[in-house]
Amino acid sequence: MSEENGGKDLPKLVVFDLDFTLWPFWADTHVTAPFSRKSNGSVEDRHGYKIKLYDDTLEILRLLKSQGICLAAASRTEDPPAAKELLKVLNIDWYFSYKEIYPGSKVTHFKKFTQASGVPYSNMLFFDDEQRNIHEISRLGVTCVLVRRGMNLAALQSGLKEYAEKQRR
Repeated sequence: MSEENGGKDLPKLVVFDLDFTLWPFWADTHVTAPFSRKSNGSVEDRHGYKIKLYDDTLEILRLLKSQGICLAAASRTEDPPAAKELLKVLNIDWYFSYKEIYPGSKVTHFKKFTQASGVPYSNMLFFDDEQRNIHEISRLGVTCVLVRRGMNLAALQSGLKEYAEKQRR
């Protein structure tokens, strides 16, 4: 991660979509609440389906948090309670200072992020697996990265590089 210019090349707020960005399923259709953490640490849904994050998700969240970067979750899921429960049972809820999890345009989510955090759109970095969300949010001035096969360290580095280059322009 770039510490050039005293961290000015780092975003103030990094926002993640949830479904097919941090985990490989849709919370509202592929899994069924309630979710439970087993004694071996694994997480399952009501039917015993094993629930996992993408391999690099935890490392990415830890890395960004260790740099003092604020994190947010933005999801348009039709089942907000399930998504929120998943954040808790997967033990990643605490990473996110801001959570906007409900159906509708992500523009609404981002308006609430900027109101709550005071961070302007130009100081945000957003990762999502849906092109329509990338298109809509990039028009606000947010640096957006389309994630094709879930979050990984390469996508993070690409996003941070794109953000830093945009800041220098």
